[in-house]
Amino acid sequence: MLRSQTRRSLPARPASERRAGALPTRAARRKYIVVLSILIVLAVGFAFGLLAWDNPMPAGSDGFWRIAQMRGTSIVVMALVAFCQAIATVSFQTVTENRIITPSIMGFEALYMAVQTAGVYFFGIAGLVALQGNAQFVLQIVIMVGLSVLLYGWLLSGRYANLQVMLLIGIIIGGGLGSVSAFMQRLLTPSEFDVLTAQMFGSVAGADPDQLPIAIPLALTAGILLWSNTRRLNVLAMGKDITAGLGIHHRRELIRTLVLVSVLMAVSTALVGPMTFLGFLVATLAYQFADTYDHRLIFPIAVLTGFVVLAGAYFVMKNLFYAQGVVSIIIELVGGTLFLIVILRKGRL
Repeated sequence: MLRSQTRRSLPARPASERRAGALPTRAARRKYIVVLSILIVLAVGFAFGLLAWDNPMPAGSDGFWRIAQMRGTSIVVMALVAFCQAIATVSFQTVTENRIITPSIMGFEALYMAVQTAGVYFFGIAGLVALQGNAQFVLQIVIMVGLSVLLYGWLLSGRYANLQVMLLIGIIIGGGLGSVSAFMQRLLTPSEFDVLTAQMFGSVAGADPDQLPIAIPLALTAGILLWSNTRRLNVLAMGKDITAGLGIHHRRELIRTLVLVSVLMAVSTALVGPMTFLGFLVATLAYQFADTYDHRLIFPIAVLTGFVVLAGAYFVMKNLFYAQGVVSIIIELVGGTLFLIVILRKGRL
């Protein structure tokens, strides 16, 4: 009797909280399944279109499959980049409790550009060739992750650990690396600068297939670890005080998540170059599509959205406008525009 009276005395939860829970309503589940199905159909359609569209060989012939296999490498790269950017951005926004920032704020792209610029500055055009290969690829990942771990260990440990200070210092480091890169670029010859400029934009076509056996296991390991930690991410999204009240070591989970995010961002950046607003675009759309804050449901939507955005952009620009080289620029433009819209509408999102 007392238990039933207590239930009747409790106020009803708002609809937004019911939608954000791990067990959404029947209408929300139906909407989620519909959105997931549409994204899967679009992903498969764009992937098949990239493989088969404008293939000069007869369908089913050996030549057709050889060309499709060559194009399949680009699809694998797109899927890997979408996986890294989506999971890293959603996780980063969760632990920082901020939906308008991305892991790029920690200076991954700035470090990548500084390394590329320094290679050309000190060794000429041959420096870009020297930076290619599996050993150099692993070295870039180690440098990015190593600097991130040092930054996290320094600013998130101790008595006065502060996440906001860490983000601010990350912005300052990124700006400083960008200034150093700009200074070295001004001292390059026109031919060296032209070659370097091509490396400053993210390019799926420029990814080295020989690096995939290294990149895929690293990305999958970090992604699976974050996926296995989705319940704790749901708690971390509630804030430090609630997390500590539920018996979870907030700082330890925060550093662990940030390290895994660093691995994903380092793999994506070292493989295809900087794509600053792709993660923000994907994460923002995923939250709108999924209509929930449960990371077990957001991660699949975010990854599929990222692949649909990348594959769809490449398919349209390559086959309709014959300008696949500007895909990353278009994505950055759309992502930057969406960023401004979110900033202006933040009070209503």
